[in-house]
Amino acid sequence: MSTKQQPGTPQASSELDAQRNAVVELIKVAPVAEELGERFAAAGHRLYLVGGSVRDALLGRLGTDLDFTTDAHPERVRELLTGWAETIWDTGIQFGTLGAFRHGTTVEITTFRADSYDRVGRNPEVAFGDSISGDLVRRDFTVNAMAIELPARTFVDLHGGMTDLVERRLDTPAAPEDSFADDPLRMLRAARFVAQLGFTPSDRVVEAMTAMSAEIARITPERVQVELSKLLCGEFPRRGVELLVDSGLAEHVLPEVPAMKLEIDEHHQHKDVYSHSLTVLDQAIDLERAADPDAEPDLVLRLAALLHDIGKPATRRFESGGGVSFHHHEVVGAKMTRKRLRALRYPKDVINQVSDLVFLHLRFHGYSDGQWTDSAVRRYVNDAGPLLTRLHKLVRADCTTRNKRKANALQRAYDDLEERIDRIAAEEDLAKVRPDLDGNEIMQLLGVDPGPVVGQAWKHLKELRLDRGPMSREEAIAELHRWAREQGIETAGQ
Repeated sequence: MSTKQQPGTPQASSELDAQRNAVVELIKVAPVAEELGERFAAAGHRLYLVGGSVRDALLGRLGTDLDFTTDAHPERVRELLTGWAETIWDTGIQFGTLGAFRHGTTVEITTFRADSYDRVGRNPEVAFGDSISGDLVRRDFTVNAMAIELPARTFVDLHGGMTDLVERRLDTPAAPEDSFADDPLRMLRAARFVAQLGFTPSDRVVEAMTAMSAEIARITPERVQVELSKLLCGEFPRRGVELLVDSGLAEHVLPEVPAMKLEIDEHHQHKDVYSHSLTVLDQAIDLERAADPDAEPDLVLRLAALLHDIGKPATRRFESGGGVSFHHHEVVGAKMTRKRLRALRYPKDVINQVSDLVFLHLRFHGYSDGQWTDSAVRRYVNDAGPLLTRLHKLVRADCTTRNKRKANALQRAYDDLEERIDRIAAEEDLAKVRPDLDGNEIMQLLGVDPGPVVGQAWKHLKELRLDRGPMSREEAIAELHRWAREQGIETAGQ
């Protein structure tokens, strides 16, 4: 438990300020919380704002989703919400939780918990408690184990959560070994909170995570995926990833990342691929925020930045001259990315986009001093498709060399490529590269029915479009007939 501070110390003063700020934040959502507290008190029940809602109030970021706990049992909670809430839902009632909506605020109210766990799965044997102290000690972290009783607004902090919040420390109310044995997902949540809040985990939390990392196998891939996504979309994702790797958790949920910690032979110097990937992640996020500071975090870009080099360990070769090569690591990496994201049950569109970015991230390195033809530029844009903007960010972020001359040269080269893309796009509709004849016109001109021939002709015309740029209708028709003759197809126009 965190050390308590004596009144009058700077630390205690900070805590008192934070408590006052919490009340100010709570007032902002009145009368919903106030009304609810008075409603429960009038019925002889106790109600507390709890958990993340209190933490966020103390951090000055309380939202409109509020969590409460109460001594009232679920059916009694339903009675008290009826006539007050605009909407009530009970999908979590088996775990003692009811939800409600009123005046733009969503509330979840859970009966005091006194659960027990079999420590085989993670679903508890639900049991209701009779005190706020028994409820708080079962929560995941001290910063989530504070409460404010309503309507009196009495602050309850039995486990040093305020001190940990002020010191930006992540610790558990009970022994971390017991907390993580009850629910191993809490280890992933620790890494997620580190990434979201920038907190530092206590030594005992890290020690328990390291000793118990294999327990994460009890958690379903879907739940792991949700925590990883929240971690990567946090404000400090690098810190979360580093905790996963250092504790050994990554070996069980994202093993390709620690595998990038390649041993570096003194005679075969190359970059530390793991550190490089974390730097690329940082730089991609910087570019993401610079482009639109108010945009939501880009999960696809962040996954691609972290995973773009996971094919390197499998493709590393020591060359006779003392160098190291990773030939085709983008191809191998794209396949590995697809396999891992499928295992984590990511949506198909996310899997496709991330693996495509990994596959494409090296394409730019064939561009030197503007030597690409316009055809090559068109193909770059066409292959990237809707991922082009993300690809721009990923490629720029992938430059982590400390050689300023080399870094500047790479950035100038990519500036030049983007300028060429813009110039060609101004002359042509690069976003919609299509053959100059559509399928219906092909069938009419060749006198054929729908089938493979139409697709083959369409593909041929698209290749010409990429090579030459736009053609006139007459040129496209002539090329279609020429292709048909080469294929031995008798056409209606011949």
